[in-house]
Amino acid sequence: MSELFAREETPSVGTEPSLWPELATPAPAVATPAYRVLARKYRPSTFSELIGQDAMVKTLTNAIAAGRLPQAWMLTGVRGIGKTTTARIIARALNCVGTDGQGGPTITPCGQCDPCRSIAEDRHVDVQEMDAASRTGVDDIRDIIDGVRYGPVAARYKIYILDEVHMLSKNAFNALLKTLEEPPPHTKFIFATTEIRKVPVTVLSRCQRFDLRRIDSQMLTQHYLNVVAKEQAEADEAAIRLIARAADGSVRDGLSLLDQAIARGDGKVTVDDVKDMLGLADRGLSLTLCRQLLRGEMPAALDSFGQLQASGADPLQVLQDLAELIHMLTKAQAIPSYAAQPDIAEGDRELLTALADIKIPALTRCWQILLKGITEVQSAANPAQATEIVLIRLAYAANLPPPGELVEKLRAAGQGTRDVGRGSLAGGETSDGPKAARMVSQGAGQILPHPVARPSSPVPDLNPHPKSQIPNPTTFRALVALFEQNREGPLHALLYSQVYPLRLEPGLLEIGVGEGVPPNFASRVMQCLTQWTGQRWMVSISDQRQGQTLAEEDKAQETKRQARVMAHPLLQAALAAFPDAKLTSLTRKSVAPAAPVADSGADNETMLTNEDES
Repeated sequence: MSELFAREETPSVGTEPSLWPELATPAPAVATPAYRVLARKYRPSTFSELIGQDAMVKTLTNAIAAGRLPQAWMLTGVRGIGKTTTARIIARALNCVGTDGQGGPTITPCGQCDPCRSIAEDRHVDVQEMDAASRTGVDDIRDIIDGVRYGPVAARYKIYILDEVHMLSKNAFNALLKTLEEPPPHTKFIFATTEIRKVPVTVLSRCQRFDLRRIDSQMLTQHYLNVVAKEQAEADEAAIRLIARAADGSVRDGLSLLDQAIARGDGKVTVDDVKDMLGLADRGLSLTLCRQLLRGEMPAALDSFGQLQASGADPLQVLQDLAELIHMLTKAQAIPSYAAQPDIAEGDRELLTALADIKIPALTRCWQILLKGITEVQSAANPAQATEIVLIRLAYAANLPPPGELVEKLRAAGQGTRDVGRGSLAGGETSDGPKAARMVSQGAGQILPHPVARPSSPVPDLNPHPKSQIPNPTTFRALVALFEQNREGPLHALLYSQVYPLRLEPGLLEIGVGEGVPPNFASRVMQCLTQWTGQRWMVSISDQRQGQTLAEEDKAQETKRQARVMAHPLLQAALAAFPDAKLTSLTRKSVAPAAPVADSGADNETMLTNEDES
């Protein structure tokens, strides 16, 4: 036994195992610090570390210095721009007491006092952060309303931070209104949202609003290069620019991509790794593809797309890069000095020079095709095939002339065809012969012969406003009659009963309209008059309603006629003989009556019916 206990007291390493392994003390494990992602590690803790938000920082600086603190702030902007971070910095700035514990609200919180440290670690009892996306009901807001009545425990202000506040329900917003308008002086609200339009106006009117703007790619590039240096990693500046462009103004998204790129390259960020990670297309191939599409080189463009796809480029990203290049080309056409800007890459500048002859109408057509094509690729079962169809569409459209030029050429070609037709009827050809009857094809500048028009087949008149045999109406009633004659029943009814004529001249009609006239009424009337008379018409609608409509005029005339007839002695005698008779209608007769009416202005017409009221 003594030998046994002796061995237990002085165990030898690497010999027999312990007789009681459950009593053996394990060796202490070496604690490995938890890794913090770059988006959290480099989160700003002071206003000086915020990038790209100078206007907001200046406003808050002046407000804190002057003691003009509102009861609520509304922070809005895209995701990852720093809304929640800014809210926490504001909370620290309002509650900082300094290293000596005697400080007041400051724009530069010390970061050493207990309020600063506890707020940074999300453990301060008086700074409560609530996710409105998961707590959207009235009961959640009621907890805030109940807590507002009590003062802060260990801070100067009790601060409520509501993230994604637009997710609150309508009833929750209504429950918060009164407290938000007149909170206790020790309470402040800070709201953050990405959908400012979904926040009720009644809430916005009670808050001081700050719009956090997107960070431009140059500023993001410099910020990410600083982060790479602090992480002791290596990175190509071109690769960082790609990450900054993919971040689309969001600092957090770019830091997440940078974190992934550093891990992918084992501490070294290269352009190829970033392109492979993001599925980006090679810039040089994208420039070549754009040049081929705008020149109508369809086979070469499809071959370039095949190379991009083989290199791992995402088909949707290829179209988005093309849209960016089309935007750049259009901007260069609109602003001649755009190509000389220093931030334009050399390859992009060469593309602008090579395609300087492509004008805005053709670029606009390509832009519309790309927008529609991007939507199709996003919903397609096979994005690569859908992208090829879009590229074929772009290359085909490049050979089409601009719409305005096409109309002029067709109009000129139509005139030449009519001349050839007249020459054939005379028994010979014109001086140009068949060459005069040519039509412009869909190719850029390509001319294809068109057969000479035969006398038996009339040539259509391409003039959009052919001359008509209908003369211009001189009165408004004659104008309205045109719509009845041409079977435009709805327009005729509106013109007759809802329109007040104000001015009528050849080619000009000014009217006042009633309540039942549709919005496109004037344009429809203008089109019909232009088509029927062969002259361009201008129809304007005025707010005035002077005079009478044709329906009102006819009704007034009918009332006068009935009054004249009722005063006629013969009718008076008939009504005296037949007390139950009534005058129901007046009909104009083609022959003169046997007993003419004494009043020359009265109508020679009567139709009496004996109607018993009972």
